[in-house]
Amino acid sequence: MNWGKGIVLTIIGFIAIVMTMVVISVRMDGIELVTDNYYEQEIKYQDRIDEERLTLALERTVLVFDPDTKSVILDLPVGSKGKLNLFRPSERALDQEMTVEIEERGKKQVSIRHLKPGYWRIQLSWTEHGKNYYQEKKITL
Repeated sequence: MNWGKGIVLTIIGFIAIVMTMVVISVRMDGIELVTDNYYEQEIKYQDRIDEERLTLALERTVLVFDPDTKSVILDLPVGSKGKLNLFRPSERALDQEMTVEIEERGKKQVSIRHLKPGYWRIQLSWTEHGKNYYQEKKITL
């Protein structure tokens, strides 16, 4: 074999590998944006930053994950209303959303035993005394 044949075979091999990668990536399932209204949420991102800043100013930890009981503990005052979003970045079908309404004194415990093991983001947004707050925890079950 001479140099010409070697170079031609190398180029053909490279093109075959690239084409195989393109075909595999085009046929791949599950390629999606994290949310349907991604651009709307991006515009509202500054509001989220402000809500997180207000949460940091609170003198208590609002959202705590207890790995022993596989539960989330919420420390919110009576009358608070909000939304608890259990977000699975790798599998959108597993996402869950719960409404939170605090009617009694004390910490509220929410069990998350039913969730599939893996990486989760627990997002809590709530209203307290007319102000909006937001906190997020990243956990692994």
